[in-house]
Formats: sequence, structure tokens, C-alpha cells
Amino acid sequence: MQLNHAQKEAVAHKEGPCMVLAGPGSGKTLTIAKRIEYLIMNYKVRPEEILVLTFTKYAAKSMKQRFAKVMKQQASAVTFGTFHGVYYGILKWAYKLTSANLLTEEERKNLLTGIVSKTDWGEDEELLREEDFLKNLSEEIGNVKNHRYNIETYEAKQYGENRFRDIYTAYEKEKKRLHKLDFEDMLLECSLLFESRPDILAKWQKRFPYILVDEFQDINYRQYCIVRLLAERHKNVFAVGDDDQAIYSFRGARPACMQMFVREFAATQILLRTNYRSHQDIVEASL
Repeated sequence: MQLNHAQKEAVAHKEGPCMVLAGPGSGKTLTIAKRIEYLIMNYKVRPEEILVLTFTKYAAKSMKQRFAKVMKQQASAVTFGTFHGVYYGILKWAYKLTSANLLTEEERKNLLTGIVSKTDWGEDEELLREEDFLKNLSEEIGNVKNHRYNIETYEAKQYGENRFRDIYTAYEKEKKRLHKLDFEDMLLECSLLFESRPDILAKWQKRFPYILVDEFQDINYRQYCIVRLLAERHKNVFAVGDDDQAIYSFRGARPACMQMFVREFAATQILLRTNYRSHQDIVEASL
């Protein structure tokens, strides 16, 4: 497949921040893969200096396979991973963590059940058996962490301010006692690590001077802050996204981070407007 003018412009972008606005079917995956190839072959960037972030293991694997097809080789030193996977890897390196330190979803559920049972809600056995109750409570806790809200002033949506604060505090205390990290802690603790240890931050900034982020519209504020920290030395962030396709609002995704990135980094903007996926009649009807 030949690249169109906008794709070529994105692929050849050399240094500095760049926001690529890519609508459905606009060939963003190919553009990212060709961009990585261009960095290595034309700008002589070492593969191990490139970090590619996305949101699911499947997406990271697919991106890696697409890149291998473009480069016509199977192995590469380019790092492909999810936000949580890469940040957890940094925590493992810094704190010598193992999988035993990760709180499973079942452990999280049991932990919250035990804490809630000690409140006045504990008398309502039917409530505790409701799957959505614990699920929503867990998401509320994750929301506080992902947005970096102050629990002392946070107003819970449906649990009552004081009651939620007590549950949140007890949950964090028990988790710490067990030496466990939950899903959101992979971001929270990595952020705190970089903020408290500039020497460690500098090490990872040197390790990854080139950062590419796929599906940028699904980034939450915590993820954005860590990317900003990693990129503040070289500012070589290549972000690809479409704010009309955000799907992770339940995990705190903020499409506004796209505008924040453009504004704070003074990023170049490139629009991929050609739709290669839909029939021409569909494309014209959507205009």
C-alpha cells in the first residue's frame, strides 16, 4: 500500500512533539509502523531507544507484528507494550517486584467485600452479593487514582463522601499491609517514583528518547502525566488518536488530554483524512 501525502508527512516527522489525528480506516497502524521504520532506517535511531505504547496486549502484539512485516524481520529491539505493562516493568526494576505483589481481581473483590462488611452496608447481604455494587465501587476507587484526586476532598458519586473515604482509606491500608499493587497502582506508583527520584526518571528518559502512543484519545490523566515526564527531556512524542473514538471513559480516559498535549508541547498537528476502510458511499454520507 502506497502512503498518501499526509501519511508520508507523519512518517517523515523527525524530532519534537507531533499529534496525528487519525479517523477510522485512515491507515494509522501502517503509519505508525512506517514511522518506526523511518526513524531507524533514515534517522539512524537505535531500535532500543523507541517505545511504543498502546492500551491492550492484543494491540501491542498486532503493532509489533505489523512493524515486523514492514521491516521484513521478526525480531526487533523496539519496545512495544501497554501503559500498565511498561510502567509495571519499571516498578519491577526499581523495587524488585514479582507477580506475587500484584493484586488479582478476585483478591481485590474479596478485600473490598471484607472492608464493606464492617460498615453499616455489611448488614445487607443481598447488596454484597450484587456484582455491580462491588464493580462500581472498585471503579470509583480507580477513578480517584487515575485522575489523581485528593481523597480528603473527593466527593463520591453514589456512596456518600465520608463512607467512601473510609472504605478507600481502609482498602489502601490493607493493600499496603499485604505488599500488593492493584491495576491503578502501576500508574500511580510509577508516577510517584519519577517525581521523587529524578535520577531514575533521567535513566528512563535516556532509555526511551522516542515515544509513540497509539489510541491517544483513550489516555487518562495519570498516563498522560507519566508520558509527559518521560518526554520532557527530548520531547519526541508521536501521538496518534481520534477524539471521536474514545472508549475507556470508565477508566478515566480523557480525550481532552489530546488538546492538553498539543497545547503544552506546542505539537505539530497532522490530519489523516482519507478513509480506506469504508465504501465511498458511506464516506460521503458521513461528511
